[in-house]
Amino acid sequence: MTTGSADHAGFLSAVYVGLGSNLDNPVGQILRAFREIGEIAGTTVVRRSSLYEAAPIGGGDQPAFINAVAEVKTTLSPRRLMQDLLTIEQHHNRIRIEKNGPRTLDLDILIFNDWRVDAEDIVTPHPCAHQRAFVLHPLLEIAPEAYLPGRGFARDFLPVVADQVIRKMHDVEA
Repeated sequence: MTTGSADHAGFLSAVYVGLGSNLDNPVGQILRAFREIGEIAGTTVVRRSSLYEAAPIGGGDQPAFINAVAEVKTTLSPRRLMQDLLTIEQHHNRIRIEKNGPRTLDLDILIFNDWRVDAEDIVTPHPCAHQRAFVLHPLLEIAPEAYLPGRGFARDFLPVVADQVIRKMHDVEA
């Protein structure tokens, strides 16, 4: 495990990005976001999970979420990549009104190399990744040996999220 800097990269980093949407054609939002992430300078989407439908966590009465995970290779720093992901969210008309509320698009850096980054504007690994079925299932689909730095192997947290409702979607081109 390495403690990384939010500002340093410069070499090719392995990153996992979580995607989620429950407003304004969520499937379309996710599929478009996969493409847009791959258009970030110095960044390539290497693999992407299937789409999953999951019940919302918190935030009151709202529609189910569509979630996925992308494996990304990038030369960007964690901070720079996060800034570019936030720009994509803005292009999808993301409005932050309530924590865990409905949204057109949510993009989170789940894992950045084996780094642990704890800065004001970015924390990796994502602090809730090990508590969310909608993160663990798509992550493990594309990275069965995924390791959450400082926590352990992602697969070891599946029993923790066993009661969370999630379903892999079929017949959707991801």
